[in-house]
Amino acid sequence: MTTVFVFNGPNLNLLGVRKPEVYGRTVLPDVEALCREAATGHGLSLDFRQTNHEGVLVDWIHEAGAAVKRGDALGAVLNAAAYTHTSVALHDAIEGAELPTIEVHISNVHGRETFRHHSYVSPVAAGIVVGFGVDGYPLAIDGLVRKTRPLRSV
Repeated sequence: MTTVFVFNGPNLNLLGVRKPEVYGRTVLPDVEALCREAATGHGLSLDFRQTNHEGVLVDWIHEAGAAVKRGDALGAVLNAAAYTHTSVALHDAIEGAELPTIEVHISNVHGRETFRHHSYVSPVAAGIVVGFGVDGYPLAIDGLVRKTRPLRSV
């Protein structure tokens, strides 16, 4: 079965606790369940991960890119969190691994502090989902499927 990866960056392990007025009260295991349901609906398996370490994200991106090249995976949904705004390394990893990636953010980063308006991920992402809360994750999976699979005739 083809896999979709969902990678989560720093502090997302605190989802539901940290700044609930911005990020909501849903916890990460519930986000994983939303993603599993979306992936299953497309006939995909889900590989859902979270780390607070930039280098780990880079390694996972390389791993996912290799899986796509082997035909074992479709691509990745990435919530790089704060690394979105700081990490050239993530940009270079996505580009170098040729990983189809949908960037996702729970909050509307463009309506927040100015430093959150810039993304190093966006230029190498196939698409971006911003500001839909945790519902953005299944939207991102749907978008990845649409970007990577040819449309079927009815």
